[in-house]
Parts: sequence; structure tokens; C-alpha cells
Amino acid sequence: MLDHPLLENIADIFKYDKKHPLLFSSGEFLILFTVFLAIYAVIYKQKLARVIYVLAFSLFFYYKSSGNYVWNLVILTVVDYYAALVLHKEERKSRKTLWLVLLIIFNLSFLLYFKYTNFILENLAYLAQRDFQKLDIFLPIGVSFYTFQTISYLVDVHKGDIKPCKNLLDFGFYLSFFPQLVAGPIVRAKDFLPQIHQKIMFRQEQMGEGLFMILKGLVKKAIIADYMAQYADLIYSAPATYSGFENMMAMYAYTLQIYCDFSGYSDMAIGLALLMGFRLPENFRSPYNSLSITEFWRRWHISLSTWLRDYIYIPMGGNRKGEEKQWLFLMLTMLIGGFWHGASWKFVFWGAMHGAGLFIHKIFSKSVKEMGLNRQVLKPLDWFLTFHFVALLWIFFRAESFNVAAQSITKMLFHTDWAYLVPFMQTRGLLVAMMVFGYFIHFISEKDKARTAEYFSSLPVLVKAAIFILVIQLILQFQTENVQPFIYFQF
Repeated sequence: MLDHPLLENIADIFKYDKKHPLLFSSGEFLILFTVFLAIYAVIYKQKLARVIYVLAFSLFFYYKSSGNYVWNLVILTVVDYYAALVLHKEERKSRKTLWLVLLIIFNLSFLLYFKYTNFILENLAYLAQRDFQKLDIFLPIGVSFYTFQTISYLVDVHKGDIKPCKNLLDFGFYLSFFPQLVAGPIVRAKDFLPQIHQKIMFRQEQMGEGLFMILKGLVKKAIIADYMAQYADLIYSAPATYSGFENMMAMYAYTLQIYCDFSGYSDMAIGLALLMGFRLPENFRSPYNSLSITEFWRRWHISLSTWLRDYIYIPMGGNRKGEEKQWLFLMLTMLIGGFWHGASWKFVFWGAMHGAGLFIHKIFSKSVKEMGLNRQVLKPLDWFLTFHFVALLWIFFRAESFNVAAQSITKMLFHTDWAYLVPFMQTRGLLVAMMVFGYFIHFISEKDKARTAEYFSSLPVLVKAAIFILVIQLILQFQTENVQPFIYFQF
């Protein structure tokens, strides 16, 4: 029994709270990471000590995020480490392929059970015309991400693109690295494993870049995304009871929310890794600047889109087996991508519509090229159509059901009155200002973003500290009672 309040508070730090999982944007994490980094700064030069320390903290972080399901991650780590060694030594091609197939099934079995069991049972019950009661299955945070990550590792070992880890600690470090563990970016072993063995050098520019990325991520997530969520949640709880204009604003709010939420997490992950001497891949590149749906998927969740391309689309045949099969492979890839996001038909529909959008764009681009039209003239229209195609489909991402999504879209299309504009700006001035600010920081050029990062890195330490304190104060000012979980944690 711990009777002293201070001891009880310290003990709570090491306990898992299902209602309050550990989040990057929480004060608890920032305090823990500060303590972690102070110790890391002392031991980072010793490779073995560094690996053991970061691995232990990563497992602790995952325990604080998903409780005892940390053992799921441990089991996958141990099994896939030794399985990759066997896979690498196997010389017979048929047995090597069989091994790979069995290992992929094994890894996917965890994902299928936790994420899709209720979905499968619900659909079987519907076909059998029976009542269905959901099973109480907890979805471990990040299971979709680290499952895809370890599958890519096994496939690369099978193809001979990389050699398997010779050390279980190194593989555990790679798979459980806490900055990107629960929501990406999805990291390739060939890009990350060499960094484990390199000599870590802390340069002022890198530290400044890391802190800037963390601050940028905090602003995106804890200020903009969480504030947009308050309005989006209100409207999508009952879209039929609100005007078409309000539903349209909810669409724009959620479009900004999901970008700031997910890219904000990626920014923080990249920044945290930089402060530790590691570099994670870029995951977003101003996706709403895209002039086509094809370009959008080159800018949005880059680590997932390239994973789907390299491990599903290309192995199926890609564009090597004729145009008709290419369309089929493209659609199947996007269907899988949609289903990966959630165990619901609305996510499958979302993926299918993006697949159709990619298909239509390829046909349209081919026709425009054959007709010799000036694409420069079409750029504003290309952007407008692409942005609103993406934004409209985000409604299916956010809405609880097809019916709710249909209600919102119907309201927007047939019951929008622009006379609501001025009253809306007057009554929801802060929301409008926040939305304008959010889209502004998205649409500024990549060069200006780079200049801002460089300028921040050149500032004195005290000025950086003052900016950090200001951001924390803004977060406290705008946050709701509970810290909002990251959207992609549910995927």
C-alpha cells in the first residue's frame, strides 16, 4: 500500500490506464520523454546500452498505450526474428516461398483477430439473418502499423534485398522504436537498421530541426486538429439537424482535422527521432496541394502508399501485364488500403472510390495528352476537383455509417444557403480563424516551410524555450477536458 500522495502519483506513471493511453501530445509524455532524453544523453555513445535502453522505454511506452497487449508485440518480435534467420538460410525456392506465406499468415492472424473478428462475425450473422452481439475485443494501438512493418522485413529478407538481423535486440529496437510504433511512419528495415549501428552525432541543426518538428506537430494536433474535432463531432453526431452550409463547414473542418492530426503525429515522431539521432522518412508533403488523385497518394501517408505499391501492387503485376489488368491491380490495392484503415464497409467503399479516382485520372491524363491540351490552363480546375473529391470522401471516413454520410452529403448538395456565411463567421469566428490558419500553414510552399525551420533552428536556446512555453500555453487554452486521441490510433 502506498499511502503518500507523491508515491501514489509516481506509481501511477507506471500503470496502464485504458481510458487515458499515453499520447505524444499529453503532458505526461512530454515529462517522461524529457527524463528519458536526459538519461539517453549520458549513455547514447555506448551502442549496446543505447539499444537496451531505448528498447526498454519503447516497450514501456507501448504498455502505457495498450496495456498487456505489449506481449503481442514481444511475441511477433521473437518469432519473426528467428523466422527470418531460417528464411534466409533456406536454399530451396519452393520451401522458402512456403515459409514466407506461412509467416505472413501468422503475422496477419494477429491483425485479423483483433481488428476484423467482429466485422466477419457481423457479416456472417447478417447473411444467416441472425442477431449479432459484438465480442469484447480490444484493438491494440498501432497493430496495423507494426504488422505491415514486420511483413515488409520478411519479404525483403525473402527477396534477398536485406540480410536478417543477427541480433534480437537490434530487431526488437527496429520493430518497437517508440516514436513511430503506434501510428507510423511505416519504416523499412533497409532504411532504419543501418542507423542502429552508425555513430550518433548531435548537431545543432539536427536538434533545432527536431524541436521544430515536435512544436509543429503539437500545434497541428493539439491546437488545430483538436479544435476542428469539436465542430466536426458536433455536426456529424446528427447532420440532418444542421443546415447544408454547416455540414459543408464540417467537411472542411474534418478535412483539415485528419490532415493536422495524422501529419502532426508524424511530425512529432520525426522530431523525437531526430532528438535521439535517428531520421524517419517523410510521411506527408502538402497533400491538399495535389492536382490529381494520383499526386495526392504520392503526398499523403507516403510510407503507406509506397508500402502498398511495393508489396501489393507491384507483386500482383503492376503495369507490366497490360492496361486492363493494371486497372484491376490498382483497384484491388486501394480496396486493401481501404480495408486496412478500418473493419467497416464504408472504409472499403472509401478505398474503392479512390481506386476509381486513380483509374479515371489515368484515362483522363491519356486523353488530354492525345488531344494536346494545355494542362497549365487546367491546373486551377484540377486542384479544385481533386481537393473536393478527397474532402467529400473523408465524410465516409468520419461518419458513423453510410446513412450518416448520406445525410450530410444530401444536406450539402441540396440544402446549402450561402446566406449563412456571414452569420456563421460572426457566431463561429474562432473556428473560421483557426481553419484559415490551418489551411494557410498547409498551403505555404515547401521552400517557405524549409526557411521557417532553418530560421527556428538559428534562434537562441532561450527564444526556442519561450516559443515552446507559448505553444504549451496555447494548447492548454484550446484543449478540451480530455486529450483527444490521434485519429489513426484506431487503424
